[in-house]
Amino acid sequence: MTSTTGAPDAADPTGATEPPEPTGPTGRTAPTANWAAFGVAEPDLATTVEERFTAFTHHTLATLRRDGSPRTSGLEVRFLHGELWLGMMPDSYKALDLRRDPRFALQANPGPGTTMAGGDVRISGRAYEDADPAAKAAYVKEVEPPQPFHLFRTELTEVVRTYVEDDTYLVVEIWKPGEPVRALRRT
Repeated sequence: MTSTTGAPDAADPTGATEPPEPTGPTGRTAPTANWAAFGVAEPDLATTVEERFTAFTHHTLATLRRDGSPRTSGLEVRFLHGELWLGMMPDSYKALDLRRDPRFALQANPGPGTTMAGGDVRISGRAYEDADPAAKAAYVKEVEPPQPFHLFRTELTEVVRTYVEDDTYLVVEIWKPGEPVRALRRT
């Protein structure tokens, strides 16, 4: 149970329940890929997306609250060892949300002004906490986060890049695991 402030109650401090299994349009479980698999499948798009996320430190993460409503939070991300990692403070609401329901959406910081060099990029997927001591030690060695912390490994279900081409077209590139990039152009 959750209080009116959104905090988990003492009976269930994590708010853990079985999340619904994300499904695709056919009703089957949506396929996923880690960052390395995305990079192999679509290296140019993966490079552009990673550059957009590494251009700025803070980004926006959307998770699902216990009642199914969205929650947005600031977040730093890391691309290490073929994975997209999400690190969080202990028992933060976003960490508790992901423990309960792993679905997330991640929006890159657009930066100052309106140019958005490299375009607007978003990643959707599922994030699972990685409690493996070796994985956490490798992350700590690279990132040096404040201790203690939650570490989530991501599985991608969709990557989207939106940008303007030739000052004429709005281009939306959409990648899903097992599919080539689709590009939609609008005038």
